[in-house]
Amino acid sequence: MLILLIAIACLGAAAFFVAEVVTFPARQRETSVRRAATYGRVRVRTGPERRPFRERALTPLKDNLAAWALRLNPRSSREAIALKLLGAGLNRRLSPSGYLALKAGFGIGGVLLGVLVGASTGRAGLALLLAPLFAFVGFRGPDYVVSMIARRRREAIRAELPDALDLLAVSVEAGLGFDAAIAKLNEHMDGPLSEEFGLTLNEMRIGEGRSDALKRLSERVDAPELSSFTRAIVQADQLGTSLGRILRVQAADTRLRRQAAAEEKAMKAPIKMLFPTVLFIFPAMFLVILGP
Repeated sequence: MLILLIAIACLGAAAFFVAEVVTFPARQRETSVRRAATYGRVRVRTGPERRPFRERALTPLKDNLAAWALRLNPRSSREAIALKLLGAGLNRRLSPSGYLALKAGFGIGGVLLGVLVGASTGRAGLALLLAPLFAFVGFRGPDYVVSMIARRRREAIRAELPDALDLLAVSVEAGLGFDAAIAKLNEHMDGPLSEEFGLTLNEMRIGEGRSDALKRLSERVDAPELSSFTRAIVQADQLGTSLGRILRVQAADTRLRRQAAAEEKAMKAPIKMLFPTVLFIFPAMFLVILGP
């Protein structure tokens, strides 16, 4: 009965954290709308006000878990985690504090799961062995997932970059400015690259310099093609050269790099297929041929 209660508690905690992550954008939007609707109003308090349960209990718990996770990994910081979430495109759904609290929650859940598995087998030594192992996996698992999402997003950006540069070059050669060309790009393209360019455009619209906004873009997306593009645009602004010609050259260069990357993956495919062939296909074939 005790094991069943602990398992139900772990399941409820996992469901709570998943619900927090999924409903974060809607809650943030609702908070912004409520704040805008009550802007400028003076609120008169007639008595002691009771804060919501989220502010009284859940927010301090999240902050404590985040501080505990930072103490376990002192080399990381909230700024680095925010940059990692931004590179993975998760910054709108998950804050650095929420991400750290999620890691700490998974670590605690891993300890409880290891203890439950060890207790179910009746071996205390196995529980002592599995508890830190599952805790390490639960604590480091979100880092691996975020890194994998960031890598896929970076590959998608590298694949979309040549077409985006062609559209920017056509827009600039048609007489549009660079900011208007980026706005036109956001209208005709969807995906992570369009989101990054939209964020860069918003930074330039609120007063950020073009070179600074482009440097932030290259920092968020760790792709050599995008870094080369941002350096070329910054140099063109400093030297006063034509943006259309530079964009054409950058589009051709990124297309050649994409072709070279595809050829590299195609050449690596036979080597990667060798291991499953030797381990799984050859033994079955030998059994069928030599068995009779």
